[in-house]
Amino acid sequence: MIRNLNQVTFRCFGSVPSERTQTDRNLFREDAVALRLSNTETTVYRAASETRVSCNMGMSVLSVSTDGESYQRFYLDKPAVIKKGITFSLEPFQGDATVMLSASQSPEELGKRAPGSLRVDHRLRVEGIYTFFYQEKEQGFVFSGESHPMTELTYVDQGALHSVVDGQDLVLKQGDLVLYGPGQWHMQYADIGIAPRFVTISFDISGVELSPLLNRKFTAPQSVVTLLQSMLQEQERMDAFSNDMILYQLNLLLLRLQREAASPKAGKLQTSNAVHSENEIIRQAQQYISAHIREKLSVPLVARQVDVSPSYLTALFHKNLQISPGEYIRRIKLQESKQMIRENNLNFTEIAAELQYSTVHHFSRQFKEKFGITPTEYAKSVR
Repeated sequence: MIRNLNQVTFRCFGSVPSERTQTDRNLFREDAVALRLSNTETTVYRAASETRVSCNMGMSVLSVSTDGESYQRFYLDKPAVIKKGITFSLEPFQGDATVMLSASQSPEELGKRAPGSLRVDHRLRVEGIYTFFYQEKEQGFVFSGESHPMTELTYVDQGALHSVVDGQDLVLKQGDLVLYGPGQWHMQYADIGIAPRFVTISFDISGVELSPLLNRKFTAPQSVVTLLQSMLQEQERMDAFSNDMILYQLNLLLLRLQREAASPKAGKLQTSNAVHSENEIIRQAQQYISAHIREKLSVPLVARQVDVSPSYLTALFHKNLQISPGEYIRRIKLQESKQMIRENNLNFTEIAAELQYSTVHHFSRQFKEKFGITPTEYAKSVR
């Protein structure tokens, strides 16, 4: 971004003479030279002494740096005095341009470079949103898991939610959020007696990597909560401009999270190789269970699939998910049964058989224990 050249904005790099002296011809030495600026190549200098520059013809831009790497750009609409040791370059803004340069010692030429774009572009851009849901779930719900090529954000508005990704169980309470990266398998569930309400958004982004934000629990700053509330209001309003407003607000939300993550006060997730290995075992086990949920499953069978002993798999599930793998299988089967009931293609006996229950009575008893209602009562509520 091109900045306004004045005494305050330029103070780290030199000075800007007062308006009264800027027209004084004594500002430049008699040996001042005129430089014609190129649109294709610019010279990088280091000031060997105080160096005075001023636009002579056309419009030009002065780029300055204290370290030779990070530059700030100024519109050269008035003379400037560059301090000794500052790295700088000059380029035309539009069309042809020349500048006057004066110094007791000629600036050191450091090399050539192609002029960069003078326009500010997005570092992070939300390219599009696929889904934007406000979810109201029943007590103890279980989402058995999925992966997809989009990035996904989950924000808990009420209650609490377990967010499991790569074998790590993050307990999200009201006001917390988490981001899943493209292709990351994840699942969610609520504890018995908890009926969470939460927002999920899936989207594509370009530019800055979101890796510092992934698989971390954030307590959303109030500015982020306000943006989410505004996005939900736009979704209700849904006029010709609402989708653009939602895209813009999500972009701003992610930028605020990036800044939060980069803050020195932000906690860093440091995971050892051993924990990474444990998480990978759990992730593979969860994926296998999800993919084979309508088959006869057991803890020894799942353990063989991930090449560990049943006792070790059980210890990992208790340590990371606070439930046994057997209970996990039961929850996913029962959640699958709810989906089958909603589809209304099979009767209860057929559903029980499809999910490998020994009898329909066994299925019905576990269903009521888990959800507090019978399969028949649930079927009536969703049809």
